[in-house]
Amino acid sequence: MNRLNIDKKVIVVYQRLLKYVAPHWRVLLFSFIAMLFYSAANAYVPFIMRDVFEILEQEMHGQGLYLPFIILLTFAVRGITDFISIYGLAWIGRRVIRDLRSLIFKKYTELPSKYFDSSSIGMLVSKLTYNTEQVAEAISNALVVLVRDSLTIFVLIGAMIYFSPPLTILVAITTPVVALFVSIMSKAFRRYSAKIQTSMGDATRVIESAISGHKVVKIFEGQDYENNKFNEINRANYKMNLKLVATVSIGDALTQYTVALGVAAVIYVAFSDVTNNMLNAASFMGFLTAMGMLLAPLKRVVNINLALQRGIAAGESLFDIIDEPTEEDYGSKKVRKINGDIDIKNISFTYDREKGKVLNNVSLKVKSGMTVAIVGRSGSGKSTLVGLLPRFYDVDQGEILLDEINLNNYGLRELRRQISLVSQDIMLFNDTIANNIGYGSLSSLPRKEILKAAESAYVLEFCESLPNGIDSEVGEKGILLSGGQKQRIAIARAFLKNSPILILDEATSALDNESEKYIQKAMTTLMEGRTTLVIAHRLSTVEKADLILVLNNGSLIESGTHQELLSSNGHYKDLYSMQFST
Repeated sequence: MNRLNIDKKVIVVYQRLLKYVAPHWRVLLFSFIAMLFYSAANAYVPFIMRDVFEILEQEMHGQGLYLPFIILLTFAVRGITDFISIYGLAWIGRRVIRDLRSLIFKKYTELPSKYFDSSSIGMLVSKLTYNTEQVAEAISNALVVLVRDSLTIFVLIGAMIYFSPPLTILVAITTPVVALFVSIMSKAFRRYSAKIQTSMGDATRVIESAISGHKVVKIFEGQDYENNKFNEINRANYKMNLKLVATVSIGDALTQYTVALGVAAVIYVAFSDVTNNMLNAASFMGFLTAMGMLLAPLKRVVNINLALQRGIAAGESLFDIIDEPTEEDYGSKKVRKINGDIDIKNISFTYDREKGKVLNNVSLKVKSGMTVAIVGRSGSGKSTLVGLLPRFYDVDQGEILLDEINLNNYGLRELRRQISLVSQDIMLFNDTIANNIGYGSLSSLPRKEILKAAESAYVLEFCESLPNGIDSEVGEKGILLSGGQKQRIAIARAFLKNSPILILDEATSALDNESEKYIQKAMTTLMEGRTTLVIAHRLSTVEKADLILVLNNGSLIESGTHQELLSSNGHYKDLYSMQFST
C-alpha cells in the first residue's frame, strides 16, 4: 500500500511538471515527429546490414554500389532529427526553468513573514537555483531519452521480430529482470537525490551566513568552526553522490550482463539445430545488428531514471513552496489617504505557542499626528507590536483599528501604502542611491521629487563627495556606505513615500554624533503632521514624545508623558535612571 502511495505521488509530481510543458506543445510535437524519423532511421540500419551480407555472400558486388549512398542518407536523417529533438526539448526545459524560477521568486515575495522566520535563506536560494536545474534535466534530457530511445527500442524489436520471432522471444525473457533492476534503482535514485538536494541547501546556507558575516568570523576567529561545519556537509554530499554513482554503475552492469545472457542464448540457439535452418546468415546478421543497436538506447533508458528521479524529488520540493499559502489578503477597503488614528484593542500575539505570548492583552489609542514612543527592555515586544500594524503578522486575539476600520478590511497593498518604516537594520539593494530612494512603487515618481527627498534627508550632503553623486552604487546591502549614510537614504525613502503613518524602529541607535545630528533634523521634519511610532532604547531621544508606552514581558504596564512617567516612580523611571546613572 505504501509503495502504491509513493508511485502515485511520483506520477502526480511529474504530471504537474508536464503542465509547464503544455504551453509549448507545438515545439514538443515537432520534436516528437523528429524522434519518429530518428527511430525509423535506426530501424532501417539492420536491413541495410542484411542486404550488405546478402550481396557479399552471393558475390554480387556490382549490385551493391547504391548502399553507401543509402547509408549516408540514413545517417544524415538520423543526425538532423536527433539535433532537432534534443534542441527542441532543451528549449522547452530552459523555458520551464525560466517560468518556475519566476513563479517561485514571485512566491517568495508573497509568503508571510512567519514562513521566513522558520526557513533557511540558503535552502530557499538552493531550491531556486539547483533544484530547478534538476527539474529541467527531467523535462528535457529525460524526455529525449524516454521518448526517442523508447521508440528506437520498439522499432528495433519490430525488426528483430521480422527477422526471427523465436529468437526475439528468447531475448524478451530478460525483460522482467531488467524491469526489476529499474524498479529497485528508482527508489534508491529518488532517496539519494532528495538527500543531495537537502545537503546542497545546507551548504548554501552555511556559505551565505559565513560570507555575509565575514567580519564576525574573522574577529572572533570562527574560521575553524565555519570550515568544520561546511566540511561536514560537504562530506555528506560527497558520500551521497558516491552512493548514487555506485547504484548507477551496479545497475548498469547488471542490466548489461542480463542482456548479454540473452545475446549468448541467441547465438547458442542460432548455431544449434533448434531453428531448423529457418534463419539464413543474412537475416541472422540483420537480427544481430538490431539486437546490438538495442543495447545503447536500453542503457540510456535505464540510466535516465536517475535524472528522472532527481527531477521528481526536486519538483516535489518546489511544489511544496508553490503550494504554501501566501499572505492572507481578504480586505477590499480602498482609501486614498487615511488620517492616521490607531486603536489597538486587547491584542495578544505569539510566534510559537510553546514559547508563550510575546504580546499579552495590549490596548492603546493613538490620535492622528501624535508621536508615540514605545520603550522597554529587549524582548519586551516593542518591534512585534509595530510589526502588527502593516500586518507582517496577524494578531491571535483582539483587533487593530485604523481610522476606526479593522486592519483586515484593508487590502494589504492599500494598508501598506499608508505606512513608512525606518529601522535600525537598513535594507539597501545593490543599486544606485537614487534607485534605493525611489524603490518599488516610488520608482515612477519624477526625478525632482527623489532629489527633493534626498535633500530633506541630508543625503545630498555626502553624495557630493561620491564619483557619480546620487547615481553612485551602494554595493551589496549598502556595504560601500557608512551606517549614518544608509540611515539617511532610508529616511529619504520615507520622505518620498509621504505616508500618514511613520514607524521608526531604533532608527538612531548605532550612529555617531555627526550622523545623528543630521538624522535627528531629518526625522523631526519627517515626523511633522504624521502619526509616528518610535521604538528607542535611548530614552533621551523620546523625551518630547506626546505619549510614551512602557512594555514589559509583552504587557503594557505604563503610559504617559516623559514627566508623568518620571513622577510615577515606576518601571520607566528605573529604565531612565539606569541609562543616566553615570
